Amino acid sequence: MSLYCRTFFRRKSFGCYRLLSTYVTKARYLFELKEDEEACRKAQKTGVFYLFHDLDPLLQASGHRYLVPRLSRAELEGLLGKFGQDSQRIEDSVLVGCSEQQEAWFALDLGLKSASSSRASLPKSEMEAELGGSFIKLRQALFQLNSVDSSLLFTAQALLRWHDGHQFCSKMITLVSDGARCLLARQSSFPKGLYSALAGFCDIGESVEETVHREVAEEVGLEVENIQYSASQHWPFPNSSLMIACHATVKPGHTEIQVNLKELEAAAWFSLDEVTTALRRKGSLALQPSEASPLLLPPKLAIAHHLIKKWVETRSCSSLAA
Repeated sequence: MSLYCRTFFRRKSFGCYRLLSTYVTKARYLFELKEDEEACRKAQKTGVFYLFHDLDPLLQASGHRYLVPRLSRAELEGLLGKFGQDSQRIEDSVLVGCSEQQEAWFALDLGLKSASSSRASLPKSEMEAELGGSFIKLRQALFQLNSVDSSLLFTAQALLRWHDGHQFCSKMITLVSDGARCLLARQSSFPKGLYSALAGFCDIGESVEETVHREVAEEVGLEVENIQYSASQHWPFPNSSLMIACHATVKPGHTEIQVNLKELEAAAWFSLDEVTTALRRKGSLALQPSEASPLLLPPKLAIAHHLIKKWVETRSCSSLAA
């Protein structure tokens, strides 16, 4: 049986043959909402909204602490109606996260006057009176919020600010290993036989580690650990990104791939020998119609090549030491 028949694990849907962890389930649900506008609009109907005004969150005083109120869709529509606006304003909201029960969380700034929105800013003091709270600068309120609320508001504020004034962000690329093998994947647009490390954009408000965890969970349904920074590279295609390269591992025995076919065409584990052989190949190979496509890797100018080469060198040294 050929290598590809033995090692490829393709999926035709998000349905899994094994029970996915809560983290992976949440990551994939959020991925669906980000990729499918109709699914996101549907989630808004049952989700909750955190309100901001000129990037200041709505807070309610409770003793020496601040609480973060959440509005349902119906409550938000009622508020907008009182200020002469319809539910179209909700289209300006940004997805922040979700609960373990897949209740979607959104943030909406009713004070920003940006080029991305032609809708008018709503009066701050009148809204505060209506909502029984105050729009307070996040830095000022930081030490009176619990860690969960502060983290959520950091992310929401960063997303709102980014959507107001930016278009692009950094991109992560990660080589995942289980110790003996590395995981490589391909998109349908890749040349025949070409596989690379997993890659994806950082979400605003995420750390490098959080991006790696999320991207791997979204694309192949695995949870990683031992994330290590490797290098960075400017990449001009398609819109000029800063590529941040990392290595990460999965626990032995937790290596079953669940390919997200909305992102990837295929993914597979490759042994040290297979990857070493592929690194020695120069250029693409001319194939006869009956021949299987060999494993091809990214060229030397790509940071993915250096991630893979570094893994081979590290594994080879470990084998010699043993």
